[in-house]
Amino acid sequence: MANARIARLRIKIEEAGAQAMLVTSGVNRRYLSGFTGSHGFVLVSAERAALITDFRYKEQAPLQAKGFEIVEHGPDINESVAELLKTWGISRLLFEDRHVTFAEHAGLVRTLAPAELLPAGGIIEELRMIKDEDELAIIREAANVADRTFEHILGFIKPGLTELEIALEMETYMRKLGASGPSFATIVASGERSALPHGVASERVVGRDEFVKLDFGAHYKGYCSDLTRTVVVGKPSDKHREIYSIVKEAQQYALDHLVPGMTGREGDALTRDIITRYGYGEYFGHGTGHGFGMEIHEAPRLSRTGGDIVLTPGMTVTVEPGIYLPGFGGVRIEDDVVFTDTGIQILTRSPKELILLD
Repeated sequence: MANARIARLRIKIEEAGAQAMLVTSGVNRRYLSGFTGSHGFVLVSAERAALITDFRYKEQAPLQAKGFEIVEHGPDINESVAELLKTWGISRLLFEDRHVTFAEHAGLVRTLAPAELLPAGGIIEELRMIKDEDELAIIREAANVADRTFEHILGFIKPGLTELEIALEMETYMRKLGASGPSFATIVASGERSALPHGVASERVVGRDEFVKLDFGAHYKGYCSDLTRTVVVGKPSDKHREIYSIVKEAQQYALDHLVPGMTGREGDALTRDIITRYGYGEYFGHGTGHGFGMEIHEAPRLSRTGGDIVLTPGMTVTVEPGIYLPGFGGVRIEDDVVFTDTGIQILTRSPKELILLD
């Protein structure tokens, strides 16, 4: 795993005109090395790769970061990096400008001199957009945890429970299935609150004849899943059925027509055009989807703004159109998909017909 990812990073380092890269982001550190500890830097050059961490991880680091030199740093990790740069003969160093604070950058400049620091931009994030088979296997497991949790919660939801009680049951069940926790703050939004696109669970009590929107995911072996389903507790009105049907049609159309080679903007239009045609365009204010992997929001995006990345086999994205009517309620239906050579594979399998709960 690590060797292939390091090899791709080395190509990027050379293309940037640098001799090495210092990785300080915890997510990117784990992506490159497999190290799950809470502290450390990765330093990669054309010929060497080191994980620099502290005494707490002296036994864990060699077990996880296969093929890396393990360096135990002293009181100042930057000084250990400076020593390695001198030993390795590095004078031009990429750093993660998107992940360091102004103060941290000043400390790097001061300690690593005379090495020149060059901004790396999103080099590693670009690599992470294309998932390898090891990653996809874990993501499929994370998606399965989400599907099983949805199946479980259908037997739990009833009038009189609070949204927070439902969210707790979902998160507890995901942990029972092996998740380390939720991918993000679990959204349980009922009644008029279901019109809030990101209405995280509250103390509102679920009533009858109303939507309950469930948006959740499992953080599993370092990767995320993201699933949304909207159900009705009690009897749906004609308006409930109407907007649910429109969102379901828009989502299914996108799932049927997403193909590699289109842009994220074009992918977004697949759902947006349908919702707009029915007269609800102003009530669909977010993008159709986003990338996910080690983080719940990654590139690329299915969006009318910033969706210029060309969708490529190996990319994983959500497909999640919605309609949100203030004072009434809202619907979102979301699945996780991976792009293949010819289209997509849907990773989440929960049913999408309108489910009515007593």
